[in-house]
Amino acid sequence: MSFSEAEVQSACGAWEKIYVDAEYKGTAVLVRMFAEHPDTKSYFTHFTGMDTAEEMKQSDQVRGHGKKVFTAINDMVQHLDNTEAFLEIVNPLGKKHVTQLKIDLKNFKIICDIILQLMEEKFGGDCKASFEKVTNEICTHLNNAYKEAGW
Repeated sequence: MSFSEAEVQSACGAWEKIYVDAEYKGTAVLVRMFAEHPDTKSYFTHFTGMDTAEEMKQSDQVRGHGKKVFTAINDMVQHLDNTEAFLEIVNPLGKKHVTQLKIDLKNFKIICDIILQLMEEKFGGDCKASFEKVTNEICTHLNNAYKEAGW
């Protein structure tokens, strides 16, 4: 993983824009994922009774998980200039999701794509472009963690 100093600054600047309201925007990402990819909701048994976007937006559980997703990404973003520290975050996350939670790897790409869409909608294409390498790195390293776990 190699990010130039300029790439780190640009990615951090892009992320700061969306992370300002982590709970709200994290919830928006999950609600969009569940609406556009209904099969992803099956991993969250405590979300199954929620059929509308409004129900999901009001759910403490959905908002809490949205914030948790954004906090994990924020932790990774803080270590874009330190591969070892970045991997100390992403590898256990991948391992937990493959071994304990049994989450299909494709769902990480879905979430990352939705985050990029939201960035572009709210802040323009430059913001999205500044963060694409980060989402690619996250997905690549999660893929590696899944492979190590025998996925």
